[in-house]
Amino acid sequence: MNKLELYFRLVRLDKPIGTLLLLWPTLCALWLASNGRPSLTLVLIFSLGTLLMRSAGCAMNDYADQDIDKFVKRTAQRPITSGRISGKEALAIAGTLALLSFCLILPLNALTKQLSVAAVIIAGTYPYFKRFFAIPQAYLGIAFGFGIPMAFAAIQDTVPMVAWVLLLGNVFWAVAYDTEYAMVDRDDDLKIGIKTSAITFGRYDVAAVMLCYAVHLGLLLACGWQLGMGVWFAGGVAVAAGIACYHYTLIRGRERDPCFYAFRHNNWLGAAVFAGVALDYALR
Repeated sequence: MNKLELYFRLVRLDKPIGTLLLLWPTLCALWLASNGRPSLTLVLIFSLGTLLMRSAGCAMNDYADQDIDKFVKRTAQRPITSGRISGKEALAIAGTLALLSFCLILPLNALTKQLSVAAVIIAGTYPYFKRFFAIPQAYLGIAFGFGIPMAFAAIQDTVPMVAWVLLLGNVFWAVAYDTEYAMVDRDDDLKIGIKTSAITFGRYDVAAVMLCYAVHLGLLLACGWQLGMGVWFAGGVAVAAGIACYHYTLIRGRERDPCFYAFRHNNWLGAAVFAGVALDYALR
């Protein structure tokens, strides 16, 4: 591989699932904050910013994990841990992408810029939480959902309580899908000694995943009710609930490939919720 191909893999442009898991809740927040009428400019800013920040986070994550990725079968050939690019290169890429992301929001209000600083700090520190925090996936949920309060700030110049509840719901969703992801690497993670929710939940991992899905969807319904959403929104949440039930059939055997497929399939759960939000506004 040449350098560009290695950088492409470092920031996971070959694996868009992470970007999509950030994008769906951010788009939902843009629609909810604007009563279904976000400007095209804001949609483009937040969509591109999501891609840039997810990519920066991946580079930072691989830098932080370069000494442990080599012991995990799924990550042993990542560019840094395999020695094909240096840690300094990864940091330079992460910093450049984060700076570009910040430049995108320069036209927006001061509150959005202030929240973006918090978003960068959270994204940059997440990789180290698995060293000591029993459920680092919860911290990931904050990082992956911080576009929610930022979207409300950009449109309303304030962050109402409903935005923070939506962020809390996103934390439960992240714990659900990233526990499915962690179930793939559980044996390797036990040997290394790092913390994951799959290890913390132990034999209750499947039940914990389903409970987190239920809380996530319940909080979505509560927020939708508070915002006056209708039947199309409820229908989107119902489809998402059906998808969550399908995930149960995949993860109950705790086999690597079905668990990884369940994780990736969360793209459709997020898409279903956003479709419900968008249709509810469009068909009024």
